[in-house]
Amino acid sequence: MTVASPFISRVLEIQKDWIDYNGHLNMAYYNVLFDMGADEAFVQLGLGTDYARERRLTTYTAEIHVCYVRELHLTDKVTCSVHLLDFDEKRFHFYQELRHVDGWLAATCENLVLHVDMNGPKVCPMPEDIMSNLDAMLAKHAVLPRPERAGRSIAIKRKNPR
Repeated sequence: MTVASPFISRVLEIQKDWIDYNGHLNMAYYNVLFDMGADEAFVQLGLGTDYARERRLTTYTAEIHVCYVRELHLTDKVTCSVHLLDFDEKRFHFYQELRHVDGWLAATCENLVLHVDMNGPKVCPMPEDIMSNLDAMLAKHAVLPRPERAGRSIAIKRKNPR
């Protein structure tokens, strides 16, 4: 498996129906773009639609954290990066960035994903070939600096706590 470091999606375009009454991309569609980028990376890992159809195994998102950094509009085009941070036999943790084709950061997303047997559905260990693909990707991504925005929590930072 050839692994990009980090994985970068094809150029993604914004649809007219995704623009809200404020004239920018509705917050829900940032998630759609992140999902599209993740799906492309998942195919590279062997976790695409064929995997679900043929093996009856898939992934479910357990947790997601999105940060909206800069507005996107109808004519904007973006790419989505995927940086694998960690994994174990049943889960993997990755970080994503949506970047405008001009290079500026639009949004970030951090994910914890579960590996699921669709017959349950229930969380289950990943097969050896998928673990091997994750190993290869993690080795390639381990040389990248840890993303500064990864691991953020939500809080109001106060100078004078109440």
